Amino acid sequence: MASSSEFAVRHPFLDVGDEVAAALSHGLAVVALESTIISHGMPYPQNLATARAVEQVVRDHGAVPATIALIKGRLRVGLDDAALEELARPGDVAKASRRDLAALVAAGATAGTTVAATMYVAAAAGIGVFATGGIGGVHRGADQTFDVSADLIELGSTPVTVVCAGAKSILDLPKTLEVLETYGVPVIGVGTDEFPAFFSRTSGLPVAHRVESAGELARLVDAQRRLGLAQGVLVAHPIPEADALAPDEIDGIIEQALTDADEQGVTGKDVTPYLLARVNELTGGRSLTANVALIRNNAAFAADLAVELTGLSAAEVGGVAEGLDVDRDPGR
Repeated sequence: MASSSEFAVRHPFLDVGDEVAAALSHGLAVVALESTIISHGMPYPQNLATARAVEQVVRDHGAVPATIALIKGRLRVGLDDAALEELARPGDVAKASRRDLAALVAAGATAGTTVAATMYVAAAAGIGVFATGGIGGVHRGADQTFDVSADLIELGSTPVTVVCAGAKSILDLPKTLEVLETYGVPVIGVGTDEFPAFFSRTSGLPVAHRVESAGELARLVDAQRRLGLAQGVLVAHPIPEADALAPDEIDGIIEQALTDADEQGVTGKDVTPYLLARVNELTGGRSLTANVALIRNNAAFAADLAVELTGLSAAEVGGVAEGLDVDRDPGR
């Protein structure tokens, strides 16, 4: 059975929790979960309640949750309740993308990991499925600021399947999809031909391919892996209809939040947390309710996908073993 110490041999700054290590060792379904949604995406105590609830959703669907974060300079895969509480409470918790990891590890810091950093750590631990709310992307006005999320670059270079409700609707969605195409990232709609816009189910923008079920998607992801393609797979899983906000309404609110951010001089990695908080204020809390609903929905589907993929892997191993048995029999 793999242990945390065995993972440390492969990666000196990585600690894998016993439950996650055991699941990976036995070929069970595991779903990675990011932690900036805890540290920077929601207010306390809703963030802590959501983190616990999302982990339970993964368990209810037959997989093991692996929330990822940086805790006192160690990359942790699978958090206990004390670590979740530390991330959730207001305090000196950083926000870590891939570029920040070395500096924060060296400083012994605690940080929530973004999509990009979580993908990196998940891949290092051998986890292939990751659930999040929405990915980062090309920011509005990027032709002037060059503000493009590292999430897109990570998707283009790290073979992890990311289940999300699209890119955050505060972004420039057409340019985000163009960059994903440039990096060779397949964007797969689940039950939809349109790329969802986080708080709303539609954006008017097409996805590259469509599937109807976790089983169908598992076959696609398995083919991606067998082909040796280095990119991740981006799964566009729309927010449940009952929890979605009307596109026209949310677009107007986002425009107001963007104007407010400009007036306040908010820039860089502070933009997304500011905008999400401001949108929540302007919607009277409805956007936070939607955010919780979509991450729970994504976690459930990601767990279903992980279970389907373990079934395919088991069948593959069984087929190989059967072939070896035939080869070993000299009478055949």
